Amino acid sequence: MITQFFKRIFGSKNERELKRIAPWVAEINRLEPDFQKLSDPELSAKTVEFKNRLAQNEPLDSLLPEAFAAVREASVRVLGMRHFDVQLIGGIALHEGKIAEMKTGEGKTLAATLPLYLNALTGRGVHLVTVNDYLAKRDAEWMSGIYRMLGLTVGTIVHGMSDEERKQAYACDITYGTNNEFGFDYLRDNMKYDVKSLAQRDFYYAIVDEVDSILIDESRTPLIISGPVERDQNMIYDEVKASVINLKKKQGMVMRGILQEIKNRLQQEDESDKTIEMLVQVKRGDPKNPVFLDLIANNPGLKKQIDRVEALLSAQKMLPEIDQELYC
Repeated sequence: MITQFFKRIFGSKNERELKRIAPWVAEINRLEPDFQKLSDPELSAKTVEFKNRLAQNEPLDSLLPEAFAAVREASVRVLGMRHFDVQLIGGIALHEGKIAEMKTGEGKTLAATLPLYLNALTGRGVHLVTVNDYLAKRDAEWMSGIYRMLGLTVGTIVHGMSDEERKQAYACDITYGTNNEFGFDYLRDNMKYDVKSLAQRDFYYAIVDEVDSILIDESRTPLIISGPVERDQNMIYDEVKASVINLKKKQGMVMRGILQEIKNRLQQEDESDKTIEMLVQVKRGDPKNPVFLDLIANNPGLKKQIDRVEALLSAQKMLPEIDQELYC
């Protein structure tokens, strides 16, 4: 009863959102006659104007009415399709990062062109994520005329493309593709050693079509890359192998020198803290050294002393000093 009472006074959350968005829709509609008077070159030049205004630190949201009006006019001229108010509302919601639920036939594909164009003005690249290659190709080809008339580039990511083709598609202002392709490209990029070979750019803005299917149903299937390791992928191993072997040899020499001094001290029944510190060094540098293990086995009391001194040095944060000699 109380909930219904407040809803009658303040309206539902959805009604409040529509009321908040209404002034923007009215402003876009008010601008429509002005954009209808523009020639094709003048309409295309609006993109350059918008980018210059952004470069002068004008907020992106302040461009929304004009940018949406430009897309609506370009759509009318290229496709003969005019964005209705419900599509403008959906476009504003998508720009704000919200979920927009639109019924079949209400024009989700056309509505998505509005926020895609607006966010692409930043030059940082935007993505439209859909469920299969057919829809990615269809929507990109269908809507590309709008973007190209306004001076933007459009790319498509589908199965079977080469790395160079993918890189070119991601370099476009607007990129259409499937969730699987975007996901696998991300995984492949994380396996590359050279930044120049990365296909994807930094992530900025994306619209996810059929978001419930992709983020809930499809997300239960993990993306896994597997395959044989090629020879050239062992290059780094081959480069560092010799250095590691040389380092191991040098450290072995250091260990043998420390162990010889320890044996001499123990033969003289010297179990001072200095001797125990040297044993701590060996334990940290080469704990499986057979000479070290023999010393511990033949002198059972040493283990407790080693643990005691190591704990004391750790508490005093002096272990790095003990380790310093081990760095060759």
